[in-house]
Amino acid sequence: MCGRFTLSAEWGLVRDWFFIELAEQMEKIAPRYNIGPGQNVLAVIAHDGKRRAGFLNWGFQRSLINARAETLAVKPTFRSLLARKRCIIPADGFYEWQAGENNKKQPLRITLTDRPLFSFAALYETYVQPDGAKHHSCVIITTASNSFMSPIHERMPAILRREDETVWLDRSITDADRLLPLLVPGNGGNMRAYPVSTAVGNVRWDAPECIEPATL
Repeated sequence: MCGRFTLSAEWGLVRDWFFIELAEQMEKIAPRYNIGPGQNVLAVIAHDGKRRAGFLNWGFQRSLINARAETLAVKPTFRSLLARKRCIIPADGFYEWQAGENNKKQPLRITLTDRPLFSFAALYETYVQPDGAKHHSCVIITTASNSFMSPIHERMPAILRREDETVWLDRSITDADRLLPLLVPGNGGNMRAYPVSTAVGNVRWDAPECIEPATL
């Protein structure tokens, strides 16, 4: 699954790495070290041939924060969003808790060794609240873990290959048979995991110390 991640890079790097052309007041974005469900997350969509960045609330109604890649084309809600409401969520790491001795769980931060930033495949929706205001939210897609992640957790976020991000964001592509093969876990040869403080379990703690390696 994916229940916590980081985007600690400066905005300039994020903008350039993801070729973002349309964004408002993004220079004020601060690095994030402990992003959790229910919070606003940076997302990128394709808009009139250009990449646009904005914020979406992480989680659909009823606290649904993830969508399984295996059922996207089957469940009616996800099937329609897969065809027309796709986005990417920039990140530079994500957390997972690994069970240890005496059922004690150790949080790990997972990063990629071959790139400073990467993207989660995600879906988004917009609905009108009773007061008439529009609410924009998203879910992060997960897939079965690869050989690197499987000792840590059976699920992992669907991390797009850099060359597949343009295809995922292309609104003219609606065929699930072309989109679903992008949601593969890879072999994990470019992944790294290291222990961090158990204090990251408190989602209110969002500081550089969250991503510092912990001594076990």
